[in-house]
Amino acid sequence: MTHLAREDAPLPPPLPPEELRCRTNVHGTVFAARTSVVTRLRAGDALLLVPDPPSADEPPAVWVHVAGGDVLGHVPVQVAAWLAPWMLAGGRCRATVLAVRGADVASWNRIEIELERSSG
Repeated sequence: MTHLAREDAPLPPPLPPEELRCRTNVHGTVFAARTSVVTRLRAGDALLLVPDPPSADEPPAVWVHVAGGDVLGHVPVQVAAWLAPWMLAGGRCRATVLAVRGADVASWNRIEIELERSSG
């Protein structure tokens, strides 16, 4: 089964232990100089995931960076709700670009990624 998170979707439960992959989109790509980062992306590019430390004032967040360290955006809150605590507890997750769509207009950019959790 593949999960595709949407910002207006209800929070999904954590992925079952046997399900190690999911697909989602990167949000927040139109801020700062991130649009220049988007233009460098290609399908198959590896990305880095960085969870924010827990905060009582904000929901969990997981930031998405390109290999050189530039911030691309963040995973949707529905995904971060289970991914951030899992990563902060020591879980590892790889992220790979699947597709970049709508690059002609910055606000239409859709970066689809696949997340793959380690099984151990």
